[in-house]
Order: sequence, then structure tokens, then C-alpha cells
Amino acid sequence: MNARRLQPLALLTVLALAVPALAVPAASGASNKAPLKPLTTLINGVRYGKDALALQQFDGETQGKFLFGDEWAKGTAAQRQEFARLFHGVLAKIAFPELREKFKHLQAVQYEDPKVEGDTATVGSTILILHPLKKQEMKVKYTVQKKGAAWKVVDVSTLGDSMLTGLRDEQVRPLLKEGGWEAVMKALRSEALKQGVATK
Repeated sequence: MNARRLQPLALLTVLALAVPALAVPAASGASNKAPLKPLTTLINGVRYGKDALALQQFDGETQGKFLFGDEWAKGTAAQRQEFARLFHGVLAKIAFPELREKFKHLQAVQYEDPKVEGDTATVGSTILILHPLKKQEMKVKYTVQKKGAAWKVVDVSTLGDSMLTGLRDEQVRPLLKEGGWEAVMKALRSEALKQGVATK
């Protein structure tokens, strides 16, 4: 395993750059605001230290299917549940503290009307961050999916780069090729321990 792979799933830090967009949405003329609900709940959860609530807004099953592709079905139910739990636990440890810091400089967010196709919606946004020495405007797009009666966050993209695509191509696929599910879980457990996430 090379040095790059010794830092399993390190691309989760992409969220620390992308998710400053997650803030209370500005007024929108959208008639269907349901896909915005998990975004605002996620933001408030992160802002006020309710990480468990924030993590409930992610769709771990759909994220896992995307990251693993056909290999997802080869994992046991226990493996899939463990992956989602550790994946989100590591995400919270890496991204949430930095996000809380960035929220201190958040001035405004404008969400576009959700574009809904079946059970999937994309939501574009423009974010203005006021740092002490400069202003920063960011364009962020979210993918959310309907699960039963609720909508869940699946992916975050900035500058056309998808968080999940980057994780899949740079981290998960090489590990799957190297040693299948066991290689991915070994790397994820190692990162979880490093980040202080309970592995049991």
C-alpha cells in the first residue's frame, strides 16, 4: 500500500471547503422546498454542535452504493452498516469542526430552486463568506434523494467536482482493487481510530 493509500478517505476534507454553503437559505420562489429541509437541518446541527442530528441528514446507503458500485451488493448487511457509520463518523470529525469555524464568517446564502427528477433533486447555491481580510463567493451544488417521506443529502459538488466521485476514484476503487471490502474496511477503521471514532 503506497503512502497515498495510507491516508484512507482523506478526501473527506473536501467537505470542509464545500459545506460552508450549508447555511440558512435565503428566500426562494420554489414551490417545492422539501429538498431544502435536510440542508437546513444539517447546517443547524453542525452550527450548534448537534453532530448526530447533522449526520442523520446523510443517506449512507446511497452513498455506499455510489462509492462501491457493483461491489456494494457483495458486502454483508453488517459490513454495509459499519461502513456508513464509520464513514459518517470520520466525516464529522474531519469536517464539522472546521465548518463551525467557517460559519462565523458566513454572511449570506442563496439557494436556487430545487431541480427534482423523480426521487432525486439537485440544489444549487451561492455563498458569501466574509473573512477578516477578504470576501469569498462560492458556488456549491447539492444532490439530495428522497427516502420514504424524507429527503437525505447524498453529495456535495464545488467547481464541478463531486465529493463522492473524488472519494470513489482516489480512495475506494484503488482499495477495492487491492483487497475488496476488507481492504476498504481496514483503511476506514484505521482512519476512524485516528480520528477518535469508536469502531465497535
